[in-house]
Amino acid sequence: MTENMETDPLRIAFVCVQNAVGIDISGRTPREVTFEETQESDYVITMGCSADGVCPAGWAGENRDWELDDPDGKSAAEVSQICDEIERRVNDLFDEIESA
Repeated sequence: MTENMETDPLRIAFVCVQNAVGIDISGRTPREVTFEETQESDYVITMGCSADGVCPAGWAGENRDWELDDPDGKSAAEVSQICDEIERRVNDLFDEIESA
């Protein structure tokens, strides 16, 4: 992870994009998902990387890799499109869970 989150261009882009839709993430910092959190989860969603190192052996949940574009180096408009795609997929997942 980036050592200086205040000047990381990717973080700045995400904060700006989320602020534009009324979501303040400026006080949040990225963190790794813990082993314990995965054990208590029905789903683990990755966004273009493998969950092999995250999901414990014998875990009974479902892993889905959404294979999203890496936002690093993207313009604010491109980051916004990625955020929109994440929102769409989260909403679809909630709809799927509710109908199950």
